[in-house]
Amino acid sequence: QLQLVESGGGFVQPGGSLRLSCAASGFTLANYHIGWFRQAPGKEREGVSSISTRVGSTVYVDSVKGRFTISRDNAKNTVYLQMNSLVPEDTAVYYCAADRWRAGLNRLSYNYWGQGTQVTVSS
Repeated sequence: QLQLVESGGGFVQPGGSLRLSCAASGFTLANYHIGWFRQAPGKEREGVSSISTRVGSTVYVDSVKGRFTISRDNAKNTVYLQMNSLVPEDTAVYYCAADRWRAGLNRLSYNYWGQGTQVTVSS
């Protein structure tokens, strides 16, 4: 059974950092494109970052460029999202998603989703 589990969320003050993890079970993450998405209360789920399989090409939404970094550790079957210089607008539930054939920041491209992890940025 293919499963994604996010972890690493929490409460942090503005300017702080968090590293989210997306661990896969039941499949080899290296063979899948991975995306990170977030959803704030009352808002649509938006794409934050993605990383492609093989080449490892990365994409970021403009609002996180220069602050967030996506990476994968194939040996651990895990993808990370390092988030620095966090601002209150980053507060949301963060989800990772996987798809064998499609990458990018469109949530409709992904077939497999984790349950999400809450990130709260507040003073």
